[in-house]
Amino acid sequence: MTGPASAASAASSAAESATDAPPGALLVVGDVVTDIVAVHPEPLTPATDTAARIRTLPGGAGANAACWAAHSGVSEVRLLARVGTESARWHEQCLRDSGVRPRLVIDPAEPTGTVVALVGEDAERTFLTDSGAALRLTPEDWAPALLDGAAHLHLSGYLFFADSSRELALVALRAARARGVPVSVDPASAGFLAGLGPERFLDAVAGIGVLLPNEDEARLLAGLPEPAGAARAAAELSRRVPLVVVTRGAGGALVAEGGRVTAEVSAESAEAVDSTGAGDAFTGGFLAARLAGAAPADAARAGCRAAARAVTRLGGRP
Repeated sequence: MTGPASAASAASSAAESATDAPPGALLVVGDVVTDIVAVHPEPLTPATDTAARIRTLPGGAGANAACWAAHSGVSEVRLLARVGTESARWHEQCLRDSGVRPRLVIDPAEPTGTVVALVGEDAERTFLTDSGAALRLTPEDWAPALLDGAAHLHLSGYLFFADSSRELALVALRAARARGVPVSVDPASAGFLAGLGPERFLDAVAGIGVLLPNEDEARLLAGLPEPAGAARAAAELSRRVPLVVVTRGAGGALVAEGGRVTAEVSAESAEAVDSTGAGDAFTGGFLAARLAGAAPADAARAGCRAAARAVTRLGGRP
């Protein structure tokens, strides 16, 4: 932990180093949060105690994906995010230890975002989310040099759920397209998507090359009722985004292009402990494989392998 002066200094040095990197980098713009993961083998008991294994861990969809991409072989991964002063140094060090070069903007008013992840016996998680500083990124936080030598830009979908961070995401998206840098987006949250509105979200991400929703997010974005299959949702969305990859947990992943499903990929077997961050791991593994030249189906298989590793441990990082 650190005070405002030292945290600001750390972020300043990170900002300088994040823009000095070799070609072929992956740039992630997204969220850094503190995860409080509570695994409770028994159902929650209202109004009394429920025994649980509780850990405080670094997290955030954007940060997790960046770490998994680095872990999966991308030699240069950069991350732009906003954090509070109280945990800036800790988060910066965790990212660097994972092979990510962070540019962490220090928020003067809000603490780092916090997510409480309640993980049941089936390893499924329910989130309680306080976005804190994470969604307070602004266009002023953007530096054009972040794209220097970048081969791909990935945007966390959480950015689109608040006005200021959505503006920042659009600035980054336009800058990437102007340079011919391909862009991917993970929609991030069916609950937040419903609040924003699917059509508004799709309009905001117009021009991206890859969309990476889970099954629930895909159905919502495609405007299909819950009984509708993921394949139909993936096919519909691929009429608007060139490449759509729908993750289905234990069901693997679907790849859709040009209005049809082109591949169905099986999940890797794993003894699941905590599903927190499995989708982020898939994203990181998928993007690493694509940057290495893999076809979409092979990249989806790499994503499934990363997700299988992620669910065997607490938290969302490798």
